[in-house]
Amino acid sequence: MEEKIYHISEDQLQHYRQRGYKNEDILPKPAEDRHMTAMNYFTLWMGSIHNIPNYAAVVGFLMLGLSPVNVMVAITLAGLAVSVFMIFNGRAGAKFGIPFAMHLRSTYGSKGAKLPGFLRGVVAAIAWFGVQTYTGAAALTILISKLWPAYLAIGGGGEILGITIPELISFVIFWIANMAIGFGGGGILNKFTAVLSPIIYLVFGGMTIWAINVGGGISNILQYNMASDVSINPIFAYLAIIASVLSVWAAPGVSVSDFTQNARSQKDQSQGQVASLLVGYLIFAFMAVVIIIGGTIHFGAPTSGNGVLDFINQWDSIPAIVVATLVFLMTTISTNATGNIIPAAYQLAALFPKQIDYRKGVMIAGVISFLIMPWNFMSNGGGILVFLNAIGSLLGPVAGVMIAHYYFVSKQEIDLDQLYFDTSGKEPTQNIYTGINKQAYVATIIGLVLSMIGQFVPALSVLSDMAWITGFISAFVIYYLLIHFSTDESTIGIENE
Repeated sequence: MEEKIYHISEDQLQHYRQRGYKNEDILPKPAEDRHMTAMNYFTLWMGSIHNIPNYAAVVGFLMLGLSPVNVMVAITLAGLAVSVFMIFNGRAGAKFGIPFAMHLRSTYGSKGAKLPGFLRGVVAAIAWFGVQTYTGAAALTILISKLWPAYLAIGGGGEILGITIPELISFVIFWIANMAIGFGGGGILNKFTAVLSPIIYLVFGGMTIWAINVGGGISNILQYNMASDVSINPIFAYLAIIASVLSVWAAPGVSVSDFTQNARSQKDQSQGQVASLLVGYLIFAFMAVVIIIGGTIHFGAPTSGNGVLDFINQWDSIPAIVVATLVFLMTTISTNATGNIIPAAYQLAALFPKQIDYRKGVMIAGVISFLIMPWNFMSNGGGILVFLNAIGSLLGPVAGVMIAHYYFVSKQEIDLDQLYFDTSGKEPTQNIYTGINKQAYVATIIGLVLSMIGQFVPALSVLSDMAWITGFISAFVIYYLLIHFSTDESTIGIENE
């Protein structure tokens, strides 16, 4: 039976505003303002799947030793896993119309929500912003060098901070472009991305046809093994691929309530997201594997860690290079601004409201993204998998606790009147949401340790190779057990000072 959404009244909204919630983005969405249909969710993620880091990750998948068909199947199953995760973690937002910040508060408490909010909005967002900026800059380097070949000779082959001077110049230019959008907001580019998504599929569809042609046909491509000397347990390889893809969606998956709060119904967000991610990853799996193997047969394996960009750089057609790289550049700027730099800036402002406003948050996040030298994450085909596992280690446990809390502790019910407690000091504020959920913290920390321990204890490396899955399952189970055996169920785990 379809779960009905909670209808918030204007009187309730006005009451919450009087309690200090002046930002309309924080308030629950009334039913009349929810306009996202199943089709909206279907188109929401289709274009986001096709980005340079995702293609670079597929290079790493193929190096695990699985056959091309098995890699395709594993990626498709990963897309299904992502859709299930997004749907279940998005149900709270769809039912009550609340954004991620309030969903997180309902789980960790108002004070407790700051750390997981920091992990999603600052650590993961800034790291992804840096990686996306670098991959976009790599595309910019290709574009400039094809139009101006002398560009690559700048600096005479010298390096600064581990990359060549032309690459650093491209990074600075593209970084400035992303920062400019961050300062101005991503609303305009969001609309542009909706127009751009069909172009993405046309470009990658054309690249797929090219790869089949230069790779000697689809049969030859599907029989090719990029890592014939590697022997790996197929089950482990499947789990590693699924965990890596889940890590790609770790940040938007945790904060998916920001999107599902706009759903007209649970049916709309559920059907739309499963169709979007399952169909999207099915197409992506075929295109990515065919393009990478076909390009490898023709040009040799990618060496820079940028995957498909290595092939584009060797094309003979300047117009084709320009079109492909421009698509990459525009989609990267759009998704980078709205998915990384803007959330990071808002989270910094939320954590330090007296010292940092939104614009200062953009600048701080941007500077940090530069200082971490993100090109080190993309130095080879395996580097991106290490980076993804790091993101999975951080956010997998948070996701596990959020889902365990909503379904097994709060029983899919949230008391909005207590959640939007008074911040003006006019009313008593202590309730089940104003403190710190200590059990959630214990579960999150243990999940984080277990997902990272394999990096320090080689015998347990399998746990870190599947970081998101390890962190999610361990935090989920530990939190459930801690709450189940708690002697004070009335606080649903959240303790006030």
